[in-house]
Amino acid sequence: MLRASIPSTIDIRQHIVSAKYILGDPTQIHQIIMNLCTNAYHAMQDTGGVMDVRVEDINIGPDLESLIADIKQGPHVRLTVSDTGKGIAPSIIDRIFDPYFTTKGKGKGTGLGLSVVHGIVKQCGGSITVSSGLNNGSSFQVFFPVVHLEATGKDKTREPLMKGTETVLVVDDEESIVMIASEILKGLGYNVVSSTNSREALRLFGEKPGRFDVVFTDMTMPKMTGVQLSNAILGIRPDVPIILSTGYSEDVNEQIIKKSGIRRLLIKPISPEKLSQAIREVLEK
Repeated sequence: MLRASIPSTIDIRQHIVSAKYILGDPTQIHQIIMNLCTNAYHAMQDTGGVMDVRVEDINIGPDLESLIADIKQGPHVRLTVSDTGKGIAPSIIDRIFDPYFTTKGKGKGTGLGLSVVHGIVKQCGGSITVSSGLNNGSSFQVFFPVVHLEATGKDKTREPLMKGTETVLVVDDEESIVMIASEILKGLGYNVVSSTNSREALRLFGEKPGRFDVVFTDMTMPKMTGVQLSNAILGIRPDVPIILSTGYSEDVNEQIIKKSGIRRLLIKPISPEKLSQAIREVLEK
């Protein structure tokens, strides 16, 4: 999927040798990879270069434990995404995982990508590091603790994926999230129209309002927030069900949701089960 969406001026290399297991949601791990690879692409989009993706086993001993924050000794799986791009300035490298911090131009990002990655890694009991230098590329390393498959067993409480054939408009300014959500929904049988620009999404909806059965939009976006986009869409067609997603619940609450006519609020990261059930629920109501 990455190869099809990234220009040929960027060489994607992979070295995947681990056969170990970690405890995590597959969609969230996918989200980590897509975010890191998308950032690597952006660092090289003007000049081209090499994106290197590695997955390998590593044992964390006392020496490494002292160098990596919030990590415990023992076997880990290490995911490394490196690029040969413009690098990260030393003055800002300590801030790149902060919410809303971004070096992208106005209207090109919200600064939530790496913050969400950091949150998912922590949920998995792992750790993430970055090394970089101006004009010297960047390398992100994500460490996940290894689990024994027989000890974890099957997740008997996992909720079922609910399928459908309706048309969903997916809106998020983060390319990786749009790609993941679209892939999940297409796999469930839905027709998907996606956009990384809220104004473009409004134009698409306005052209054929009856085309869409449900709208799934992010809250924090440049130009128009998810609530603003929802209000505009509902002004065109008041009956269309809208699901709003956010990574930070303080951005929006149930009161704002009800006042805006939005049907559901989902907190990121969102599992395929939660997304599929939310879509079925708002459609059936």
